[in-house]
Amino acid sequence: MQTSQGRQGKVHKLYQKPVAEASPYWSSKQAVSDTSSAGNSQVSNMAIQTISKQFFTLESFPESAESVMYDSPSAIGSTSTRSNFSPQGSNSYFSDPNLSSDITYGSPVSGSSGVIDNYDLNSIIKELEIALLGNDSDMEDTGDFCSLNSEVLNEVGLPVNETRLMEMVSRKDVKEVLFWCARAVSEKDISTAGYLMDVLGKIVSVSGSPIERLAAYMLEGLRARLESSGHIIYKKLSCERPSGKELLSYMHILTTICPYYNFAYLSSNVIIQEAMANEGRIHIIDFQIAMGSQWMSLIESLAQRPGRAPYIRVTGVDDDNSAYARGGGLQIIGEWLTNKARSCGVQFEFHAAAMSGCEVNRDNLGLRPGEAVAVNFPYILHHMPDESVSTHNHRDRLLRLVKSIGPKVVVLVEQESNTNSSPFLNRFNETLDYYTAMFESIDVARPRDDPRRINAEQHCLARDIVNMIACEDAERVERHELFGKWKLRLQMAGFNQCALSSTLKNAVWNMISKYHTNYRISELDDALFLGWKNRQLCTTSAWR
Repeated sequence: MQTSQGRQGKVHKLYQKPVAEASPYWSSKQAVSDTSSAGNSQVSNMAIQTISKQFFTLESFPESAESVMYDSPSAIGSTSTRSNFSPQGSNSYFSDPNLSSDITYGSPVSGSSGVIDNYDLNSIIKELEIALLGNDSDMEDTGDFCSLNSEVLNEVGLPVNETRLMEMVSRKDVKEVLFWCARAVSEKDISTAGYLMDVLGKIVSVSGSPIERLAAYMLEGLRARLESSGHIIYKKLSCERPSGKELLSYMHILTTICPYYNFAYLSSNVIIQEAMANEGRIHIIDFQIAMGSQWMSLIESLAQRPGRAPYIRVTGVDDDNSAYARGGGLQIIGEWLTNKARSCGVQFEFHAAAMSGCEVNRDNLGLRPGEAVAVNFPYILHHMPDESVSTHNHRDRLLRLVKSIGPKVVVLVEQESNTNSSPFLNRFNETLDYYTAMFESIDVARPRDDPRRINAEQHCLARDIVNMIACEDAERVERHELFGKWKLRLQMAGFNQCALSSTLKNAVWNMISKYHTNYRISELDDALFLGWKNRQLCTTSAWR
C-alpha cells in the first residue's frame, strides 16, 4: 500500500493502558445464516477432496519474525495502492467470552444536537474531566489537554445536549465521541474537532478492546484529514516502514487467525477447477498474484485429473508493494510455481506483468490461441479508480478488457462495504461499522497485548483505514462497493453470472468450520458471503 510520499505528519502518541468492553451497536443489518451442524455434516461429502488441503503457506516466513512494537498508530501511511497482506488460515483461537453473538452492527450515532446552556456547567465539566481523563491535577498545567471550562465550551459549541453529554461521560463511549469528532471534521469545526481528538487520545489504545484499537487508527485518519494543507492530504504519517521479511510475517499472522483471504483463495480455486474440468490448455490471469501460493494447490489438483494433466500457464499482475514484501520481483513467483509444477508432472509456464491493474492492456496479458482463460480478481478491483475519480474509469475499462478476451470464467472476490463515492461522514460510519466487526474477529484469536497482533493490525489494516478517512480524489485508493454495484458493473460490461456449485459451498463450509463460531456463511443472489456475526464482510461470485 505505498504511493508517493509527502511531508511528515505530527506524531500523536497513543498510550497502552487497561481497556473497557466495547459498547453494543444499535442498528442491525441483514442477518446471515449461522454455521449450523447440518452445514458441517455436509462438508464430509465434498466431491473434490484435494481442495481441502492447506494451500496458502508462508512457511519460510514464520510468525515469530517480528519487529519492535510501535506504541502509536502513527506508524502507518495515509495513502496506499493496494492491500498489504496475502493471508493464511489457522485453527487456533483465544476465545473471549465477553463478546456476545447478539451484537449487531450499524451506524454509530444519529441523535440530535444542541448547545449546552441554562445548566450547571461546572458540575458537568468536572464530571466529564474526571470520567474521561481521570483526576489529574497536572493536566491543565502540562498543556497536554485543553481544560473544559465554560469559555472553551462556549467557543467550541459542542454539538451535544446535556443528556447526551452525561451519557458519554458515564459510559466513556469511545464510539460516540469518535462519531462527534468525525462530524466536527466534516463540518470543518476545527475547535470542536481538536478538543474531541484530545479526549479520544486519552481513551483509545492499540492494545485495548476492538473499538479502542480501531478508534486509535481512525483518530489518526481524522488528524491527517484535519491537518491537510490546501488540497494536499498527508501522504504519510510519521512512519517507519517494516522490512520485507517483517511485513510478510505480519501478513502471515493475519492469515493464521482470520479466514477472509482463505475464503477468497479457496473459492476461486474451486470455481476455476470446475470451469476447466475438460480443458487441456489453461491460462489463469491473476490480477493480484501476491505470493502466488494459492496456485500451488490448484496445480496439485489439476495434476490428479483422470487422464493427462493439462498444460497450465499463469499470468501474474503485480506492483512494487508485493515485490517489497517477498523480497524480489515476479520471477520469484515464477520459479516457485515452475518447481511445484515440475514436481507434479505438469507442463507449466509463468508470464509476468509487473504493473498496476490500471496500466494493464491486452498486449500485457500474453494471450494465445487455443487456451481456456480464467481471470481472478481477489480484493483488487476496488483499488481501480472509477468514473467518480477519473474520466479514464479504469474500473469499468478493465472489466470491458477482460470481457473482450472471452474468458471461460471470471472470479470476483471483494469486501462487502460501501466506501467508494459516499460523502465523508457516511463513509466514516461505514468504515467504523465494517472494521468494528473485523477487529472483533481478530480479538477472539489473539491476546490484546500480543505485539504480533498489534504490528499486524498497524501494518496490514490501519493504513487502509487511514486512507479511507484522510484522503480524497485520486489519493483515496480504498474504494469498496457492495455486491449489487459490482453486479451492475459486470452486467454492463457484458458478463453473465454463473450459479455456484454445491461442491464450492461445501468446501467453503468446511474451511469456515475451522474458525470461530461467530463467522457466518450465507448465499444470496448466486453469491457467497462471509461475515462476522450479522455483518457481511466479503463476497465471492463467478461470471462468464
